[in-house]
Amino acid sequence: MALSVFLVAGEASGDRLGAGLIRAIKESRPDASFEGVAGPAMIEAGCTAWHPSQALAVMGLTEVVRHLPRLLRLRRQLVRRLLERPPDVFVGIDSPDFNLGLERRLKRAGVPTVHYVSPSIWAWRPGRVKKMAAAADRVLCLLPFEPRPYEDAGVEAVFVGHPLADTIPAQVDCVPARTGLGLPSTGPVVAVLPGSRVGELRALGGDFAGAIGWLHRRRPELSFIAPMASRETRALFAEALAARAPGAPVKLIDGRSREAMAAADVVLLASGTASLEAALIKRPMVVAYRLSRMSQWLLETFKLVQIRHFALPNLLAGREMVPELLQAAVTPSNLGEAVLAWLDDAAGRDRLMREFETIHQSLRQDADQGAARAVLDLCPGHERES
Repeated sequence: MALSVFLVAGEASGDRLGAGLIRAIKESRPDASFEGVAGPAMIEAGCTAWHPSQALAVMGLTEVVRHLPRLLRLRRQLVRRLLERPPDVFVGIDSPDFNLGLERRLKRAGVPTVHYVSPSIWAWRPGRVKKMAAAADRVLCLLPFEPRPYEDAGVEAVFVGHPLADTIPAQVDCVPARTGLGLPSTGPVVAVLPGSRVGELRALGGDFAGAIGWLHRRRPELSFIAPMASRETRALFAEALAARAPGAPVKLIDGRSREAMAAADVVLLASGTASLEAALIKRPMVVAYRLSRMSQWLLETFKLVQIRHFALPNLLAGREMVPELLQAAVTPSNLGEAVLAWLDDAAGRDRLMREFETIHQSLRQDADQGAARAVLDLCPGHERES
């Protein structure tokens, strides 16, 4: 009997995960059919899209509020159609605010449900594990420390590895990256990634630009490259550079963040997945993060945060491997001094590279295949048909 899989992915990263999962499932079950809320990568992999992933790509509180009626209507439509013709398994890929409610309804109706990419319950709002238990029969985790909170709560969670660790090679040469980006083949280069979202640029862009100016005044031989995620973020950062780093040799590029990090000796970046990517590329980094005052007050007042570190390399190591600057500590001079510390410490860079190699190996688990096995194990009759 043919296997039917329904998937919902709401962002580009989820679309890529979904595409890899689809291809891996097909290797074991060529008879499988795939439908869902899908982006271009999933569609190319063989998923029939009921709706495009862009329908869920909403960021920022005000935008979410404005689109909430439409998103709730879409979820009700999906629930109704899926209950009329249930799939053999449902996979919600990230987008927990949308997917968990959908998974909960389907699980109650007896549809096996998988949530791919654990929310950061280990970092804040640990009470969400109860919502996960009500929604998902199985949670697929990208990081090795993520299953533990689920185990303590009796929720089945599987570490499948991180797809970035599978796709990024063990050694990344800076010379081809510099050539491709038109950067000097010799001399120190600093990659600057102040964030992919407008809100991040507004929070960090001025200080990142100020750090470039600070560094340029002290080390005029430095070259800088700054990959930008959108026209809006590029315009904001260009404005900040004009005000805070006039005359500094900064090359703004559209996208190509992985190449920019590969070309660099040190990376200055906003906290997020980019810090993991930099670690897998084996580049020293300085990580910064800034919450709004209201968000900081809420987190501190209600004790919602339960971790000592926020940079992913430090979380994976269980200690501070790379400098992380938070809130008021994010200043041009602090950022600049941390970058210079890496540039001037060849032994420290070598030691860090070896530690990053260990992290890379721990995350390289063939995530697509691991996720496929975890999904197929929930499908009725799969072992019998395999």
